[in-house]
Amino acid sequence: MLVLEKNSITEELEALVKEHGTERSALMPILQAVQRKHRYIPDFAQQEIARLLDIHPVEVYSVISFYSFLHSEPQGRNIVRLCRTIVCDLAGKDEVENAIKRELKINAGETTKDKKITLEHTNCLGMCDQGPAMMVNDKIFCKLTPEKAVEIIKNIK
Repeated sequence: MLVLEKNSITEELEALVKEHGTERSALMPILQAVQRKHRYIPDFAQQEIARLLDIHPVEVYSVISFYSFLHSEPQGRNIVRLCRTIVCDLAGKDEVENAIKRELKINAGETTKDKKITLEHTNCLGMCDQGPAMMVNDKIFCKLTPEKAVEIIKNIK
């Protein structure tokens, strides 16, 4: 089964390389496609991407570790990203974060036991005038209160 899974990933990556090409500029779209499908970029996929693009595996890993939206470890089905800028801090982010952590029973950087939700910090969502802000998957929520944040979390559970 593991061999079949590896063959499946290799075939998937070969199709992505065919679509995006073998130039270094293809790395990010390929990583994003793998992330979307699997919710993380497995070690084997990183090795295969490096092989197919003819780059060193550490280059692939360095891109994954640099961008906060790419992961080398499995993530929950839903990703909750809470802005951690000073502006959101001043607008009450700590109270919002504490309410979310109580509701989910996890800390930032963790995933719920049922693998439904991962909570993480992000550097900026570009909503500084409407903080505190968070992103759930691809949707941004602004002017959060602890109550509003918990209601959003309950709706995705």
